[in-house]
Amino acid sequence: MVNVQGKWALITGASRGVGYQTALFMAGQGCNLILHSRELTHTAKVEQEVRALGVDVYCVQAELANHEEVVAMLDEIEGKGTPVDIVFNNAAVQIAYRTDYWNTPVEDFEQSFRINFISVATICNRFIPQMIGRGFGRVINTTSGIKNEPEQAGYAASKAALDKFTKDLASRLDGTDVILSLTDPGWCRTDLGGPNATSPVESVIPGIAVGAFVDDKKSGRFLHAQAFAGMTLEAAVALAETMEATPYTI
Repeated sequence: MVNVQGKWALITGASRGVGYQTALFMAGQGCNLILHSRELTHTAKVEQEVRALGVDVYCVQAELANHEEVVAMLDEIEGKGTPVDIVFNNAAVQIAYRTDYWNTPVEDFEQSFRINFISVATICNRFIPQMIGRGFGRVINTTSGIKNEPEQAGYAASKAALDKFTKDLASRLDGTDVILSLTDPGWCRTDLGGPNATSPVESVIPGIAVGAFVDDKKSGRFLHAQAFAGMTLEAAVALAETMEATPYTI
């Protein structure tokens, strides 16, 4: 199992929900954090909380729908000289629920793809080559199990694109100690999931983070966080490493 103490992790969407839970958990393991949100004020609370756990932390901001802001955020991180060892691409948007799905506005697709896919691809393409060069890296892309819901066509299509991108890219990481995984938090009671969701957001731990700790150089796994709910981290890693890591298993 990977020891993340002293390593640096970037968490997008860290101010609330799954990103917030991930930040607290990783800080508890001694991991230094870069906390992303749309505005720095949004991460002020979690920044204080993780700093109290004894790790180094700083915050960055970017509207992920704006490619120039994403690039500027990545430039800022590089400018600080931070070696990003782990990335949790957690932030996402679920635009609307369209009962008249035949008339889904094109803006639903454009906004969903910018935030849920293009920003993630931009982050991966910036940091994964650096990870390969340093000989270590973990990237966890958050997907969704949503299916058969044309009412959420923009969101679902953007997550399908993310799945394909992740699986294809994973096939190029064989022989490296850079592991690229997909994770699905399940339907959780968050601002995105809503109050009627089946699972409390705390149930994503440790499953949402287990991809940072696997240590077998196998990329392309799909890790459903709810399958690890209530486990110790050690047990979760052991289970994850039994799961097949092959493309196109979703």
